[in-house]
Amino acid sequence: MTQNNPFEALGGGGFDMNALLQQAQQMQEQLQDAQAKLTETTVQGTVAGGAVTATVNGVGELVGVEIKAGGFDGASADDLSDLGDMIVAAYRDAKAQADALAGEALGPLAGGGGLPGGAPGSLGF
Repeated sequence: MTQNNPFEALGGGGFDMNALLQQAQQMQEQLQDAQAKLTETTVQGTVAGGAVTATVNGVGELVGVEIKAGGFDGASADDLSDLGDMIVAAYRDAKAQADALAGEALGPLAGGGGLPGGAPGSLGF
C-alpha cells in the first residue's frame, strides 16, 4: 500500500505554505490600506430638503451634523423631537452610503474574490 500526498492534487506534488502565508500577508496589507482610505473618505446624508445633513466617514463613524438656519427654533418639544428624528434619518442615509462604499472597497478583500484555484471565499482545497 502506498501513501499518497494529500496535497498532490494542488499541483507540483507539494504545498507551499510560505507562498500561502505571503499571499495572506499581502491581502491583510491591502485590507488595512482600504480601511485607512475609508476612514478618510466622507459621505453625506440629507433629509427634508437639506434641513439636516449628517456626514459619516467610510467606516460609518458620524463626523458631523449640519442644521440649516431658520428651520428650527426649538420653542416646542415637538419641534425638538422632529429635529432629533431628522438627525437620525440623515445619519441612516449617510451610513447606508458609507456601507455601500465600504462594500465596494472591501468586497474583493473580505472574501468576495477568494484565493486562486477555488470558489470565492474558499482556500482552493
